[in-house]
Amino acid sequence: MFRNWRIGSVNGALVAAYFIPAWTMVAFNIMVAPVHGLYERPSVAVALFLSDQLQMSGLSTVRAAWLLALGRLTVVAFFAIYLALLAIPRTRKSGASDEALGIALAIGSLISFVSMVMASKVGEMAALRLHATELLLLLGAAVVLVIERPAAAPKTVDVADTAPLGLEQAELLHNR
Repeated sequence: MFRNWRIGSVNGALVAAYFIPAWTMVAFNIMVAPVHGLYERPSVAVALFLSDQLQMSGLSTVRAAWLLALGRLTVVAFFAIYLALLAIPRTRKSGASDEALGIALAIGSLISFVSMVMASKVGEMAALRLHATELLLLLGAAVVLVIERPAAAPKTVDVADTAPLGLEQAELLHNR
């Protein structure tokens, strides 16, 4: 059963196993109570940066919180699509599920990097460590995804095993 699993598939599944529940809970907390959810530990750096540095009003902060929740749910959705495609052996062998993983890693890395920069600007060290750890997880998975390519299908065909085609004649254009 586990003979055709690549290290990139297992790594992507483990990263998805962390980010799907963690970011879903954070996004739903922001959706239910935007201000309260934004001032919890995973998003407090963004909230402090928006209120202190950008001096946003309450309604603008709520809109920014919803945008952050939408971004996190987008990453969760792409990780879920990746896991669904990973369950199909043909797509797992050919590496067709890697595109969904790549999109999730790119958007997630962007969100984590921006949150890490905001945490460093406002001096929130716990949030800085959290976002740096998440960014390193995402970048490590991206490196494994880029380096390990799926096994290519054999391109050679044994001429002795193939019978000549009935329409293959010398006067056809592709035989000249």
